[in-house]
Amino acid sequence: MNGHLIAVGDRMPRWVQLGFDEYARRLPAECTLRLVEIAAGRRMRNADIPRIVRDETTRVLSAIPKGARAIALEVGGQRWSTEQLAERLDDWMADGRDLALMVGGPDGLGEAARAAAELQWSLSPLTLPHPLVRVIVAEQLYRAWSLLRNHPYHRA
Repeated sequence: MNGHLIAVGDRMPRWVQLGFDEYARRLPAECTLRLVEIAAGRRMRNADIPRIVRDETTRVLSAIPKGARAIALEVGGQRWSTEQLAERLDDWMADGRDLALMVGGPDGLGEAARAAAELQWSLSPLTLPHPLVRVIVAEQLYRAWSLLRNHPYHRA
């Protein structure tokens, strides 16, 4: 399974890229994860935020590989334990389709992304900084994979 983390924002601090890369690098060929950055719209005073979110969402949707399972990361989405995520990951890998995880910008994803998603996943009821979400998603996917393969990284 090829995973694609499609995230709005392209000027992240170095620690974000290092954190994401660390966990993505650990994933094996059977479960890869790559980052696709979507430039955020300019948010100036009196900006048309709904239009900016629609434009960002259009670019996110166009980055989803054909036939991929699309999942929107949303604060109101389903919450899973590590074990539940591992079960999902096992199903996704067995399915053989690519996985496209969509992360919105400062104002979230547009309705079109939520509608295109097969499901919505919430990492936490907290609102997390979007750069941090990249690192958390990569780490959690690695943790779920390690649980499936009895790798010592996950110690519950």
